[in-house]
Amino acid sequence: MKDTNHVELIARSPFLSWLGLEILVSEPDLVEARASWRPEWVANRQFGQTQGGILAALIDFAADFALYHSLGRLVPTIDMRVDYHRMAVKGDLYVIGKVVKQGRQFSVCEASVFDESKKLLASGRGSYYTAPME
Repeated sequence: MKDTNHVELIARSPFLSWLGLEILVSEPDLVEARASWRPEWVANRQFGQTQGGILAALIDFAADFALYHSLGRLVPTIDMRVDYHRMAVKGDLYVIGKVVKQGRQFSVCEASVFDESKKLLASGRGSYYTAPME
């Protein structure tokens, strides 16, 4: 199920739009998206390696967006850890974000990035400030 609010949020963000994000699944505590490959992602032309910051950005995006259904807003990232499992090369990337624990003040979410053949490329976990914004 696609959420039009997610589409609008992506459209309002130049960076998220640049990533070529498309929401594939949007459910409470879960989001799945595809990022369309861009030649600007390449960090090493010899290997065609995708810059690790792209993978980290996708992890942060999906983890934060996993909270959107329950909060109705995006929230600031407090801390994030990323583990890189294999080199990403030319091709669209897929990311799945899940809420691990939602709290009144802070929440924890995780996300994983996959290539087109469903190989795990990177995973991460973030802490998010979910207290009401005043």
